[in-house]
Amino acid sequence: MIFAGLPLAALATVFAVAGAAMVALYILKLRRRTVAVPFSALWQRILKDKEATSLFSKLKRLLSLLLQLALLALLVLALGDPRAAASLIKGRNLVVLIDASASMQARDVAPDRLGAAKDAVKTLIRGMGGSDHMLIAQMDAAVTPLGPMSGDTSELERDLELVRPTESRADFARALRFATDTLAGVDGAEIVVVSDGDLGPASDAAGPVRTGSAKVSYVPIGVARSNVGITQFSVRRYPLDKSRYEVMLEITNASETPSDVELSLLGDGQLVDLTKLRLQPGERLPRFYPNLSGASRTLEAKLAAIGDTRDALPADDHAFALLPARRRAKVLVVSQGNTYLEAALLLDEYLEVTQATAADYARLYASGQTKFDAIVFDQITPSTPPKTHALYIDPRGPGSPVKVAEELKSPGFDKIDRKHPIVAFTALDSVNIARGHKLTAERGDKIVGASEGAPILIAGQRGGFKFVAMGFDVRESDLPLRVAWPVLLLNTLNWFTDEDATYLSSLRTGEVWRVAVAGQATSATLTLPGGDKLGVPVHEGRAVFLGQRAGFYDLSTDAESPPAAFAANLLDRDESAIAPADKLVVDGKEAGSVSGFHIGVRREVWIYLLLAAVILTLIEWATYHRRLTV
Repeated sequence: MIFAGLPLAALATVFAVAGAAMVALYILKLRRRTVAVPFSALWQRILKDKEATSLFSKLKRLLSLLLQLALLALLVLALGDPRAAASLIKGRNLVVLIDASASMQARDVAPDRLGAAKDAVKTLIRGMGGSDHMLIAQMDAAVTPLGPMSGDTSELERDLELVRPTESRADFARALRFATDTLAGVDGAEIVVVSDGDLGPASDAAGPVRTGSAKVSYVPIGVARSNVGITQFSVRRYPLDKSRYEVMLEITNASETPSDVELSLLGDGQLVDLTKLRLQPGERLPRFYPNLSGASRTLEAKLAAIGDTRDALPADDHAFALLPARRRAKVLVVSQGNTYLEAALLLDEYLEVTQATAADYARLYASGQTKFDAIVFDQITPSTPPKTHALYIDPRGPGSPVKVAEELKSPGFDKIDRKHPIVAFTALDSVNIARGHKLTAERGDKIVGASEGAPILIAGQRGGFKFVAMGFDVRESDLPLRVAWPVLLLNTLNWFTDEDATYLSSLRTGEVWRVAVAGQATSATLTLPGGDKLGVPVHEGRAVFLGQRAGFYDLSTDAESPPAAFAANLLDRDESAIAPADKLVVDGKEAGSVSGFHIGVRREVWIYLLLAAVILTLIEWATYHRRLTV
């Protein structure tokens, strides 16, 4: 036994001085009380009682003194903080990684897996002994230490309460590297993983994680294996009718038995479709809903178990999506008259079309009134490029964004870049063209369509603005008689305004999001699902944030600009497969079970010394009132 507080010599001095003072108080002469008696016979009785009890009175006063000296000894020893010598030498240093990924929200144990994991860690904290120190870290898409390495049990329990569930998968390799770096060069190093075991391999781009001499222990959580979840969800508007949209989703049954579920689609909070489905064990069921209406902005998918189906994980039963915002695009058409062009632009009610001749455009340009989202030049090419996106139909002259070369007789689209958004959902292979011109692409331009190697449809950028050049007059072809003509035209305008098929209706949780913001802001305010607000940095015009919760978000930079909305989803088959793992393999070795944690007498002996002092004080108080020690 050693003293971690005051040294033994100092304790002996304190006890000697205080004990001497206490004994001196006890040996002071007791002042006798004056007692008046009416006759001498009573005096004789009092003297006889005094002689009979004098020895007992001395013994009582000696017992009282011993109690006070014992009380003093306990207080002095508490100042010394006595501890077992071995406890200061063989203490452990532990990093506890508590899994807070989406699968830990499963409710197969009470109150849920994360709650059970926190209870297990609390048991470890209360069972620490010797000179053990512990650090608690939350493990999800990132790793978050919740406090410093500490041996204070109350502080560790406060750190544990900071663990919050997330709707993302756990980055096990990152968490292990954090733990091994924290414990590098420390004696008695131990890593405790508290999880349902669905963590994947302990390796990353740098290779397998090496734990070195650190002991790895595993606390398994969870019992259930049955779950049905939404693992894919996407929505987009139709190019020609933006009041209607289509939905693609996938439902996965991770159970070992058939499952019956009810799938609901809600548009702007209102029920759009309701379907009852039966999924076989392990089945992944894709669902496609074409030609839907009834939603202008938000779309949600919800799953509900019916019958005997058991669904333990609610986190993957709800998915969110946002339809691209519908705004009116201002389009200027510079033409001498083209009925085919004018009719195609009428198909989109969200286009604000202004007609102009070449002379009108010159006046608008001279007066600076050319603030349009896009301009369509139909066989008219201005000498100075406009400061906006532009579509050139059969361009000519030095103002063309691309060089116009020799004339082509009966060209056709024998080569098409089908990945480019302006030709999405079109069939241009069989279009007949009477004549056209070869276009010469510059570096960085994209040849979208070519005829025998000669480009006739080019897309690119000039001066920071997009352009599309079409090397023929559409009236000298049968393109206006095909559905591909309005689709091509509207695809081009959508590409100019970034309303194309590459729009993401939702982001994925567990990834770093980079969301575009307006203006030159250096920071933005992110409103999380549930209403909480969080400040996020802006880098190169994009707000950067690690997303870990599913739902709808709002991103704003100032009070004047309208917030940008986006959605996020879990959509992870691995997290939906909630079957717990019985063992965990790290660095080629199976993690063992935790040991050496026993709830009982703690190393802080001074606490028990103070408790004993309190008990002695109560004994003294009781004996005093019973007049046993006075």
